Amino acid sequence: MRLGIDVGGTNTDAVLVSRGAVVAAAKRPTTADVSSGIVNATRAVLHEAGLDGSTVTRVIIGTTHFANAFVEQQDLLEVAVLRLAGRSAASVPPMSGWPKALRERVAGPCFQLPGGYEFDGRENCAFDEHAVRDAAGAIRAADVDAVAISCVFSPMRPDMEQRAAAILRQELPGVLLTTSASIGRIGFLERENATIINASLMGIARRIMQSIDGALLEAGVRAPCYVTQNDGTVATSAFAAEFPVLTFGSGPTNSMRGAAFLTGVQDAIVMDVGGTTTDIGALVHGFPRESSIAVEIGGVRTNFRMPDLLSIGLGGGTRIRLGNGTHELTVGPDSVGFRLIDEAYLFGGSTLTASDIAVKAGLAAFGDPARVPVSSPQVIAQILERFRQVFEEGLDRMKTTAADVPVILVGGGSMLVPRTLRGASRVVVPEHAAVANAVGAAVALVGGEADRIVSYEGVERKAALLELERVAFDSAVAAGADPGTLRVVDVDETFLSYLPGAHAQVRVKVVGDLATAGAGT
Repeated sequence: MRLGIDVGGTNTDAVLVSRGAVVAAAKRPTTADVSSGIVNATRAVLHEAGLDGSTVTRVIIGTTHFANAFVEQQDLLEVAVLRLAGRSAASVPPMSGWPKALRERVAGPCFQLPGGYEFDGRENCAFDEHAVRDAAGAIRAADVDAVAISCVFSPMRPDMEQRAAAILRQELPGVLLTTSASIGRIGFLERENATIINASLMGIARRIMQSIDGALLEAGVRAPCYVTQNDGTVATSAFAAEFPVLTFGSGPTNSMRGAAFLTGVQDAIVMDVGGTTTDIGALVHGFPRESSIAVEIGGVRTNFRMPDLLSIGLGGGTRIRLGNGTHELTVGPDSVGFRLIDEAYLFGGSTLTASDIAVKAGLAAFGDPARVPVSSPQVIAQILERFRQVFEEGLDRMKTTAADVPVILVGGGSMLVPRTLRGASRVVVPEHAAVANAVGAAVALVGGEADRIVSYEGVERKAALLELERVAFDSAVAAGADPGTLRVVDVDETFLSYLPGAHAQVRVKVVGDLATAGAGT
């Protein structure tokens, strides 16, 4: 029996999944301390199923808590940066381009030290152990607890970062370390940014994961706990505590994985309609399509794996302003969010929301539609048509083909989306759509990835790809995968015409079952 939990900004959802079916589901308000909401949702779903915590064999949790903490600049650590690059990128100091307030909150001492490699693995500059030890002394003097280590082309050869990390652990016992090769892809400055973000969150990540473990014990669940990542796969809770940035996109990716599980559709556009926004993404072979460009988090450019998403300002709590005089009808983009039950007309408030219109039009049944002041069928039809235009535009922007494609609707606000859309071959709303995010967490697999620039000169292409598969397999096993179940799900090969000879950037992704999986769970 799998327990899937998704901790959102408004609600914490929990589901029990066994033998390919949803046994029970529950939704409870998210609490400020996170753990209380998890306890409440877990107890509710166990009560719904008539079971106790001993029947749960594994727990998989998705949370956007770490992403929110970074964006809101809460509980961030000061970070020292060790850059192993020689003269490379010296004109662009670490954290260049960060928002000023965020940089001042996170920035610790920075060190530009000898080291690094060329794109083909040749040494850029020799590693200097003494320089690293001197930097460790300066970090100790500055009383900084977190360090980010970045090295030029370390995804090709991570050994210099590993040597520097070993020295820092020796010189600074208990230091919180992140090496860039374990976080980001090729692209030095973006990878360095991602490494600094991760290091700044390691303190809160460890506290939150301990809090989650305590919450599960309080609810009577003693099964091993895992955390969902940005690409729709999972890792152990210990792994997530070390690499919190890899959970940033877990909310929408859980919804997409849940949509695939609930419908059996592996290739489609998924619209996850929440209270504030609608996240639109693409399923490819049952997994979210990943972004191929740098992604900004809190105004900082990064290049770790993230889903390719379009967020539009239309959800259940979106404010509707009726036109009058010189003012036209407007839909959002602002929202009442979690205050819907206080501010919407349906619940006695005085703000017209998208939910008010949906209920008044007969698309949903909750609250008191008699409280909604809009009674003109023409006005309601005009607002619904505006909804349609927004959703169809979003669908068109995320499609990569002119042909019509399946669309899956999930999320509590899915009643806002018309059941026929231009560009959609069909619109599917599965059972349990409102808790698809928790379902996606419950059924998540373990993944691993390798990203390298490969030279095919004098090397057989098949042998080079097999070596990258091995690296990806090792990464997945480190994240908690059963080696016997791993399989390749994606190979992305881009030839680099601007480099001499036959070079290509190759990414290999593998997935497999959790190592703790048992028959029938």
